[in-house]
Amino acid sequence: MLVYPATFESDGKYILVKFPDIPEAMTQGDSVEQAYEMASEVLGLALEDVSSYPKASSVLDVRNQFPEKDVALIGIDMASYRRKYHSKTIRKNVTVPEWLADEAEKENINFSQTLTEALKEKLAI
Repeated sequence: MLVYPATFESDGKYILVKFPDIPEAMTQGDSVEQAYEMASEVLGLALEDVSSYPKASSVLDVRNQFPEKDVALIGIDMASYRRKYHSKTIRKNVTVPEWLADEAEKENINFSQTLTEALKEKLAI
């Protein structure tokens, strides 16, 4: 889990969110709730191709630097982010008993979907 401080500031219509440690990560929301949600997404977007993550400033340092703004910690699990936004499919060759394949085809079972569901269950994802 990565955690960075973010500043929140209302411009009257939107809540603007910026990450002092990651200048390219900026977003906004119509409400505080939406701003928090968008903050996590933009943080993932800004960090997805980074090999070495920047060191996070302390909340106190950010508050001192931006006394007129609200400061909150925003966390992101990059593995979960990648699963959510970068789930391209790949082809896998599998073998199953012929009789089982015949039964599944009679029932119009989608093999890819079934394997995906079974793997998620097995991995508790």
